[in-house]
Amino acid sequence: MGECAVLKGLSIDNTPEFESHLQKICQQLPEWLTQTSEWYTDEGIEKMIGLIGNTLPAIQFGVETALLDLRNGGKRIIFKNDFSAGKTGIPINGLIWMGKPEFMRQQIDEKLMQGYTCLKLKIGALDFDKECELLGYIRKQYPAEQITLRVDANGAFSTGDALEKLKILAQYDLHSIEQPIRQGQWSEMASLCRHTPLLIALDEELIGVIDKKQELLQTIHPQFIILKPSLLGGFHHSLEWIKLAEKMNIGWWITSALESNIGLNAISQFTASLNNPLPQGLGTGQLYSNNITSPLEISKGYLHYNLARSWSDILKMERSIKNYF
Repeated sequence: MGECAVLKGLSIDNTPEFESHLQKICQQLPEWLTQTSEWYTDEGIEKMIGLIGNTLPAIQFGVETALLDLRNGGKRIIFKNDFSAGKTGIPINGLIWMGKPEFMRQQIDEKLMQGYTCLKLKIGALDFDKECELLGYIRKQYPAEQITLRVDANGAFSTGDALEKLKILAQYDLHSIEQPIRQGQWSEMASLCRHTPLLIALDEELIGVIDKKQELLQTIHPQFIILKPSLLGGFHHSLEWIKLAEKMNIGWWITSALESNIGLNAISQFTASLNNPLPQGLGTGQLYSNNITSPLEISKGYLHYNLARSWSDILKMERSIKNYF
């Protein structure tokens, strides 16, 4: 089972033709499986992902996840590691959503009480001075040694005032800022990364960059990149980004992108296999009121795979399908 997680406004394959593309590929998959010798190897799966085409990253992600699940027996174990065995957790950041200052302050207090040691705040939608007040509110209570703060501007700053805003934000001992200016402005982003007093992480900048991964990293040379497998074409493409980044001493972490627990489970197990000690951007599946039940749970700032919990919704679905046939 895999999830094709299309996100409106970000996914390059979010088009009216998406479902017809998906239906066609699902019809072709059995033939591809029989024609690909040793399809269950990493090389065989990579070959089939290539047949889908890089213009359909969400489908690449879904098919790759399903094939890896099939390889491991169809039990939602996508990668076998200590995380999927329920032995270790993944440190994650607590996400603070944009809203009125009072609402954001409430979220901050709740996350800190829940045991998070890394918080990520969305900024750029409110008055900048108000946002700085919120950062100051946290720092007055918790120094950087206790709480790591990340901010995500989602490209909200203009090229004219971005550097000055970064200088102001740096006063709050932040870990990093994601995508300070809109993506696609390589020379402007490169200049920011050279002169910034605050570490910069590229996020949306990576989406849709298919054949120019190395060129982008060499041109901009950010301090970090953030990988969203469902928007980048799955795990194979994410690993390509990671290998290139590590050669250039560029840091990285992985983030989910509003997937349900099917996609989040796959991304989490993939993340755990890479042993990155930084807090990861996982756990957004809890936003859904109708999410699929899963063994995933969050405790004290860590994402865990709790073997005592089951995929009950999927088990019911499987039983109903068997009864149908």
